[in-house]
Amino acid sequence: MLGIYNYTVVLTYAALLISFAGIHFCFTGHPVYALICLMISGVMDMFDGKVASTKKNRTEFEKNFGIQIDSMCDLICYGLFPAMMVYHTSCKYPWAVCVCGLYLLCAVIRLSFFNCDEMERQGQTTEERHQYLGMPVTMIALIYPAVYIVCKFLKVELSAVIGSIMLCVVGMLFITPVKLCKPGWGGKIFMVILGIVEIVLFYFAAKC
Repeated sequence: MLGIYNYTVVLTYAALLISFAGIHFCFTGHPVYALICLMISGVMDMFDGKVASTKKNRTEFEKNFGIQIDSMCDLICYGLFPAMMVYHTSCKYPWAVCVCGLYLLCAVIRLSFFNCDEMERQGQTTEERHQYLGMPVTMIALIYPAVYIVCKFLKVELSAVIGSIMLCVVGMLFITPVKLCKPGWGGKIFMVILGIVEIVLFYFAAKC
């Protein structure tokens, strides 16, 4: 069979399937379930690279496949999925549909740039990456739930306007050449804890 099917890509494949389930929840009227799927896929993305790096005898093909498949899945999980969530609530507004499309374009550009940069970097060094140029697309997995929770507590609907502003800001951060430090284990644990806090806040927000 074509492709790679060992443990190095399990989290990447699982994140994609969970995001697909999230799209289903989005279009069947379960936005909280959809956001939880987005967050779970985000957690999986944080650790898929670490899992892959434990396989010491990876071939160049396996490394390049990992780079490509990770970005392709990221495009669906953190590009298409959030865009479709905003689109679902604002598709009757042509300007909002355009914003969703532009956000998706920014995600594509960011991921394509990352692929080229990462392949070039790996050709020059075996060291792990310490910096990102531009905000990683996976950050939407924390930002979108946070915006949803704030709107719930303020008793404000997450409208087409708010959703579109969020996508505009995040999309521009994807392609803005700002250097950001890659989070280590401490940063990753902090983001996981933040995600758990957001899930707990979903419960209280639902009672508001």
